[in-house]
Amino acid sequence: MFSGKLHGVHAPHRKNTADSAPTRLPVPPVITVPMSMNIGAPGKPVVKPGDLVKVGQMIAEAGGFVSAPIYSGVSGKVKRLDEIVTAAGRFDTTIVIETDGEQTVLEGITPPTVTDKDSFVEAVRQCGCVGLGGAGFPTSVKLNVDPAKVRSVVINGAECEPYITSDTRTMIDSADDIIYGVQLLQKYYSPDRIIIGIEDNKPQCVKAMQERGKDISNFEVAALPALYPQGGEKVLIYNTTGEIVPEGKLPIDVGAIVINCTTLAVIAKYIKTGMPLVEKVVTVDGSAVANPQNVIVPVGTPIQNVLDFAGLKCEPKKVLYGGPMMGTSVPSLEAPVMKNTNAILAFDEKDAADPVPSACIRCGRCVNHCPFSLMPAAIETAYNNNEPETLKALKVNLCMECGCCSFGCPARRPLVQVNKLAKAMLNKYNAEQKAAAEKKAAKEKEKEAV
Repeated sequence: MFSGKLHGVHAPHRKNTADSAPTRLPVPPVITVPMSMNIGAPGKPVVKPGDLVKVGQMIAEAGGFVSAPIYSGVSGKVKRLDEIVTAAGRFDTTIVIETDGEQTVLEGITPPTVTDKDSFVEAVRQCGCVGLGGAGFPTSVKLNVDPAKVRSVVINGAECEPYITSDTRTMIDSADDIIYGVQLLQKYYSPDRIIIGIEDNKPQCVKAMQERGKDISNFEVAALPALYPQGGEKVLIYNTTGEIVPEGKLPIDVGAIVINCTTLAVIAKYIKTGMPLVEKVVTVDGSAVANPQNVIVPVGTPIQNVLDFAGLKCEPKKVLYGGPMMGTSVPSLEAPVMKNTNAILAFDEKDAADPVPSACIRCGRCVNHCPFSLMPAAIETAYNNNEPETLKALKVNLCMECGCCSFGCPARRPLVQVNKLAKAMLNKYNAEQKAAAEKKAAKEKEKEAV
């Protein structure tokens, strides 16, 4: 999979808000809390219209094993259960809460009792934590592994996307929480190494982690080259441990767990205080934003409220959840801040304009920039020719959709978008092949029975 050297691109950093300590947004009049804020099953509402809720109160239980409970970040009254269209184009149930401005905290919130690995995992589950770097995978599922298999824990502090600095602020403002989280991971998993990987364009973060962690055994700070996508899970594992995660395998298959630095800080705070995940630090930036800054907002806050707070220089023509490399365009400014929202970027007309693609010149830059040395131009041809077997041979499912191919393409071709479509084509083909094989096996079994 790897050639010994991982490629990437030197994307512009634009960390304009790195020195912006987070400011708390005034309580919005209404929040809209989605039930699908994680990979896996959506939450199941446990409140109904007319119910009064408080900060830290559960409003939705986990919808399955791969899921997470959801808590209110405000006090107020449940106005209605509604539906919205998500950035992925799907319908999602939401809980709409009319706030009272009091921010009354739920009585009886106390730190959980944690005595061993299982109770630690349960506490992480009850916290409602998911991957806060953007992935949204339920953290309790990731941590529900046999400690004997864990050789390395890699803390992701790379934050390699342009503009975003919410993790940067966590490493500066909540360094003690990260270190407490490190101690918890050491206690319950006993890994040989715990490594926090930070791009070297964040010297404040490297220094903060080195100073706070200097007395922690087996804890290392890896200052990594600022090369996007340094924060990709497989890339980070390779660059900190030298391990290669094979196709179709998970980090634990090579003895590794990867956890985002803000995710770890939230877990640590929950175990110390009992307050679950109810709010996020969000970077607000982009060419349409008047005052770029980091803002603390309750989960469910409409993006419009956040942009109004930061101010706009012009009407934004495109607004993203996350960064410009892997972020998702929002369908409406009424779209809410979610658990895994680490940035809201608003761009003016010039920056929002789609590039005009031209013919591929076979320069090979897409291959040279791809961290996994995939062949995006060949994948594009196979997709256009409806050749799923070729897509399989080209290992399209290894693509992590980082966008390096599109970023480096002089012809401005939408390569990463085609990769996404190609993966969907291959997955559909694999499902059809599996169904056909199962049907054939069932018929043969029927013949044998006769």
